[in-house]
This record gives sequence, structure tokens and C-alpha cells, in this order.
Amino acid sequence: MIKRSLLLSLLLVAGSLQAQDQAPDLAKAKQTAETICAACHMADGNSQLSANPKIAGQHPEYLFKQLREFKGWNGKPPVRENAVMGAMVASLEESDMLGLAQYYASQKLEPEAAKNLETIERGQTIWRAGIPSKGVPACAACHGPAGAGMPAQYPAIAGQFADYTEAQLKGFRDGVRANDPASMMRMIAIKMTDPEMKAVADYAAGLR
Repeated sequence: MIKRSLLLSLLLVAGSLQAQDQAPDLAKAKQTAETICAACHMADGNSQLSANPKIAGQHPEYLFKQLREFKGWNGKPPVRENAVMGAMVASLEESDMLGLAQYYASQKLEPEAAKNLETIERGQTIWRAGIPSKGVPACAACHGPAGAGMPAQYPAIAGQFADYTEAQLKGFRDGVRANDPASMMRMIAIKMTDPEMKAVADYAAGLR
């Protein structure tokens, strides 16, 4: 059931991407990035504030999906609720989002680093092997051994701010964020403690 729901979600994203009749306007996307997105993410996608994710080099399919889900369509509420991002995408059409997704995906990530040596081993264990006693799978199973993710399925999180990754894990656990296909991340995060989230988030920041 989970695989079927995930596949449906991916097909919807792929369909939206293929629905664009023309190539995205990257010049327009660059202008939007420099005038609107730069305030939080910087023009090149390398945010300087850990509350705002680094999006440089992220998979375009994932960026497009997030942008689209921040906006309410056809009178329906956003799939991913966020007051700031909701306001930012309010005037964007799918073609604009596609352009921004491809523009930021083409930028070079300036990665963060793991900073807590005391939790590196714990974070590494969770990343590579999960927490079998709780039924928590290895993060690497979906996001890859080096955190590169998988295009159109799982985001790259290597080099991401540890604070941001930790906040997203807590958001999934607490139901604040609920746009994960088949509730996969929510089912995982609800089994994790705050220290476990912090450890694996810090470890992921140091992956390359």
C-alpha cells in the first residue's frame, strides 16, 4: 500500500513536470530568485540561516513538489502549510515553479558540517542501520549512503543545516508537516526521540 501511494505521488509530480509545453524560463527564474527567494535562501540557494534550508543542488523534482504544495490550488488548502512560503508562492504558476526548481537545482551547494563529535557515532548508526528495536529503518535506505537522495523520490540532505533537518523530523513527528508520500516520514519520526533526531541530523550535515 505504501509503495502504491508513493508511486501515485511520484506519477503526479512527473505528470506536472511533463505537462509544461515549453522549456522553463530560467532567466525569469533567476530574476525571481534574486528579488524574492534571496531574502531567505540567497540567490544561489545557499541560505545563511539554519531556519531556512539550503536548496542549491537539490533535485528539481523535489523542489517543484515542495513549491507546488506550499500553494493552495483550485480552492483547496496547501498540502504543506507554511505562512511565509505560502505568501511567497501565491503569485507563482506551475511554469514559474518549474523554472525555479531547475534554476536552484543547477546551483552548487555550499555544504554545512557535522559539529557534535559526541553524537557522531550514534548518528552514523541510525543513518546506516536505523534503530531496529523501534522499527526505524536506515536513513541511507532512502536518502542514500552519502545523503544524495534519489531524484523524484527522496531529497538530498547531505550538507543541509542540522537544525533544519532536525526541525523537519520534529515537524513530521508532531504532524506540523504532513506532505510526505504515504506518511513515510511521519511513521518513522514518531518512533524517534529528540536526541536521536539531533544526532542523525548532525551526522547528515557532514555527509558528502
